[in-house]
Amino acid sequence: MGLLGIAGCSALPSPPSRPALYDFGPGPVATAPSDRRAPLPPLALADVEAPGLPEGSNAVLYRIAYADAQQLRPYSQARWSQPPAQLLQQRLREQLGQRRAILKADDGAAQARGVAPGGRLPTVLRVELEEFSHLFASASESAGVVRLRATVVDLTHSGEVLRGQRVFIVHTPARSADAAGGVAALAEASTQAAKEVAEWVEQVGR
Repeated sequence: MGLLGIAGCSALPSPPSRPALYDFGPGPVATAPSDRRAPLPPLALADVEAPGLPEGSNAVLYRIAYADAQQLRPYSQARWSQPPAQLLQQRLREQLGQRRAILKADDGAAQARGVAPGGRLPTVLRVELEEFSHLFASASESAGVVRLRATVVDLTHSGEVLRGQRVFIVHTPARSADAAGGVAALAEASTQAAKEVAEWVEQVGR
């Protein structure tokens, strides 16, 4: 009877493994600032929206462009530690904050502290994440694709004034055709996109 019990237990399915959790890594190591240029005016960063992604999902998504490019598929054993929009917002804050104070767009007290001489309210940056996926051009060739729309507006006491809007698209080749390769490519593409946005915002503000 005892042997039968042991045999029965050994036949039970093993519990499913937990999905691997990924983020963008630790980010740049803090060092003494080397940029001697004057600091830029404060910028208010709105929460990144993700109209092109499943709402609230932490799934690592991929597309098979050569078979069905319109379908987003989730990796079953991989998850982001936070929704991609939040991870991208962290990267944007890191890049934008290298030369200026970054405020929260919905924090009235913070905006009041960021008022420039003459009573001018801080400029606001809004970002929409439209694509964030591991895209397979073929079975062996793939890339992390980040597409976002950035909008810069000035706040005035009578409303908003559009300063500029631009779409950024970054493709970063993946080193492997799996979730780990896609995650690494998307993290690198997000960092590059954040750098390009920071440079563009500086140009718009001139």
